Amino acid sequence: MSDSKKESFARSSARIYLRLLGYVRPYWIPFAISILGFVIFASSQPAMAWMLKYFVDGLTEGASAQFLGVPLIWGFPLFIILVALYQGIGSYLGNYFIAKVSLGVVHDLRTALFDNLLTLPNRYFDNNNSGHLVSRVTFNVTMVTGAATDAIKVVFREGLTVIFLFGYLLWMNWKLTLVLMAVLPLIGLMVNSTSKKFRKQSKKIQTAMGDVTHVTSETITGYRVVRSFGGEDYESQRFHRASENNRQRGLKMVRTGAVFTPTLQLATYGAMAGVMFLVLFLRGDATAGDLVSYITAAGLLPKPIRQLSEVSANIQKGIAAAESIFEQLDEEPEQDTGTIERDRVTGRIEVNNLTFGYPGSDKPVLQDISFTVEPGQMVALVGRSGSGKSTLANLIPRFYTHEQGQILIDGVAVEKYRLRNLRRHIALVTQHVTLFNDTVANNIAYGDLAGAPRDAVVAAAEAAYAREFIEQLPQGFDTLVGENGVLLSGGQRQRLAIARALLRDAPILILDEATSALDTESERHIQAALDRVMQGRTALVIAHRLSTIEKADIIMVMDQGRIVERGSHAELMALNGYYARLHSMQFEENAPNGQEHATDE
Repeated sequence: MSDSKKESFARSSARIYLRLLGYVRPYWIPFAISILGFVIFASSQPAMAWMLKYFVDGLTEGASAQFLGVPLIWGFPLFIILVALYQGIGSYLGNYFIAKVSLGVVHDLRTALFDNLLTLPNRYFDNNNSGHLVSRVTFNVTMVTGAATDAIKVVFREGLTVIFLFGYLLWMNWKLTLVLMAVLPLIGLMVNSTSKKFRKQSKKIQTAMGDVTHVTSETITGYRVVRSFGGEDYESQRFHRASENNRQRGLKMVRTGAVFTPTLQLATYGAMAGVMFLVLFLRGDATAGDLVSYITAAGLLPKPIRQLSEVSANIQKGIAAAESIFEQLDEEPEQDTGTIERDRVTGRIEVNNLTFGYPGSDKPVLQDISFTVEPGQMVALVGRSGSGKSTLANLIPRFYTHEQGQILIDGVAVEKYRLRNLRRHIALVTQHVTLFNDTVANNIAYGDLAGAPRDAVVAAAEAAYAREFIEQLPQGFDTLVGENGVLLSGGQRQRLAIARALLRDAPILILDEATSALDTESERHIQAALDRVMQGRTALVIAHRLSTIEKADIIMVMDQGRIVERGSHAELMALNGYYARLHSMQFEENAPNGQEHATDE
């Protein structure tokens, strides 16, 4: 690694670590108490070596031996108990309060990450799989606390222990101690070189762990598809590959540590061996107690030095995890530059010369779209898959931001509304229904609707033709629906989503294939409900089944991002163009066997 790269690495690590320590700042009082505890604990370490001096010398003096002014036979055991008590108080204060800081940092980071997820734009979720996002909130945060608090615990506890022991050794024999200290630069070089390896390997481990979470999440979510199509072996192999990759990455890090620790111990004990030689060679007039005390204090050094060297791995793991966390926290949130808020809009939608392409793609999804929907009108969008219908629907509530053209609601550009206010005027029902593992009532009265009167919830369910099946559930409206409504049928989930939209009572209704999951009878009921609820509201309906939109005021046919036809059902059928062909194809598909319908070519 070049010198410039080394400097950049060091600056990057320091910057990330300092930012990470910022999360410790709100907990400075328990942090200070824990440091005090570690000072107490560390200061007790030389006491054991100091006591041995009097104990060994006392053995030669016999019954007359004194310890702190009292007979050695009573004073020495009592002092041992007092030191143990003193050390125990320090250990408790240090460990308990640093754990309090650690858990607080975990909580703060997790909530910051989760709250940040709620503000990120749609494109972020399009570009990042859910497994890695979940792994960041669960796994990476625990790695970070290892650097933010656990590492600090070791640095202070073991670092202070080393300082107190070295101070004692210098007081006992400064010349011998300087020989022992000669090994410290070598230890510093070893720690520095190993730190870089730990950080690189830790990044790879976090990515591998994200893969494991991603595969698991996908398999659990799509378990019906997995079983229906015999995907068990494929998913098992996919998971085994991800898990094996994670195992190999973890093993590499363990191998690095396994080589590093004994090498460090060899260097430390080598220095001690030199000291032992000098102790025996240059004994001079030192008493046996002096020698035992010095050797004992020197023997206590390798353990804290080893733990200090190993803390580098935790710090580098934490810095690598913090880097990925801060990358997410530094992402630009969903832009909300609007200032206009209205209690209610009439629902007039005007689209002028709209062109839109997804970030990173050169090909526009929508090209030069223009149309107007008057309040209370029903406008239908039809066309083949990929023609841009859903993209257009997603631009109205600003799930994506357009740069060319205008979308106006009541004459005001959508980007001038505050986002929350804009979306409050729109009720959206999509083909892919999202339900939460909560009660039926709470799924209907969700978000801004929480706290709606039970009568209003029941009325919305009845209008969506959902009340009948809800009341047959074990606890009625208080029945838990399972993760994403797994305990309900597709049609039942769709009706709950429609009930949620009805309860919102928004002036603009967007239905994106909202009846696609319903059987014919349910669809007939829903269609009747929608006919009623769309009165006085602006409705934008994306439909695959053309039979559901024949009553629309305007039908717009889209193809390759453009509006190629528009008009009423009768007008478009008379044109005998795109719409007529789509209608004819669906009629043939739905015709009973043996009763093919002749169509105009």
